[in-house]
Amino acid sequence: MREITYKEAIREAMCEEMRRDENIIFLGEDIGIYGGAFGVSVGMVEEFGEERVKDTPISEAAIAGAGVGAALTGLKPIVELMFMDFSTIAMDAIVNQAAKVRYMFGGKAKVPMVIRTPAGSGTGAAAQHSQSLEAWFCHVPGLKVVTPSTPYDAKGLLKAAIRDENPVVFVEQKLLYKIKGEVPKKEYEIPLGKAQVKKEGKDLTIVTYGRMLSRVMEVVDEVEGENISVEVVDPMTLRPLDIDTIVESVIKTGHLIVVNEAVKTGGVGGEIAALVAESEAFDYLDGPILRLAGKEVPIPYNPVLEGAVIPSNDEIKNAIYKVLNR
Repeated sequence: MREITYKEAIREAMCEEMRRDENIIFLGEDIGIYGGAFGVSVGMVEEFGEERVKDTPISEAAIAGAGVGAALTGLKPIVELMFMDFSTIAMDAIVNQAAKVRYMFGGKAKVPMVIRTPAGSGTGAAAQHSQSLEAWFCHVPGLKVVTPSTPYDAKGLLKAAIRDENPVVFVEQKLLYKIKGEVPKKEYEIPLGKAQVKKEGKDLTIVTYGRMLSRVMEVVDEVEGENISVEVVDPMTLRPLDIDTIVESVIKTGHLIVVNEAVKTGGVGGEIAALVAESEAFDYLDGPILRLAGKEVPIPYNPVLEGAVIPSNDEIKNAIYKVLNR
């Protein structure tokens, strides 16, 4: 099977869907001639024209608002917010409008919009361009939140998000754009709301997503040599969350660690831990649930400090040892 990058997989998904459905449009800052801040949309304006690939003013409130309005009038917009941090400026359109319209109008109006947004640290972009704010959107009924970890998942999940009739926040960790993975040329779609067991194991369950998946997988490969068998579950969709797959895994292994890049307070990791504690899996736990998350500080510009605020391979390995009393 061919290998392409994460950003190429996202571009393919958008292009294939735009060829399939002429009602799909793409809005964002510098997505046209420039090809996007991270090069995701290179070549798209040449194929689809400026009527469907629209460079917007530098106003996230306007971009998200235009997306909501377009969706309400029959189009299916893909909206790119250049950095997830800037979603703060678009929160009214996303949280007060997009998330609530279908419910408030009894299904007679809907907002089939995808909000693509690069998130996370690792690029030296400092405190105002490096946040992971997915938990904010998970808190809002009416929104779906998707966090693909591989090129294969990125393409399949984005196609499903575009075809969905609800607003979807599609979170892309910036360091993943350049990673390569196997992606088939044939048509495929990954359903939203379904987790995936990335690796089977029997001693411990680790739930993780986004950039942290590759780190967890590296550590899991290392500890296998020490006769430690770890099962890795990637939720892929954070809302609606497939808690059943996670619970089934914890019942099997008896231990749980949740790893995410965002800060621990109010994070997705805490929600997963609480749901497991409320489920039948609680009776199968052989020890406390452990959360690994970003430090409680703004992301530093200094590269050494920036690296220190995100769970490292050594921290993940030590967490495994702690939970298993090794």
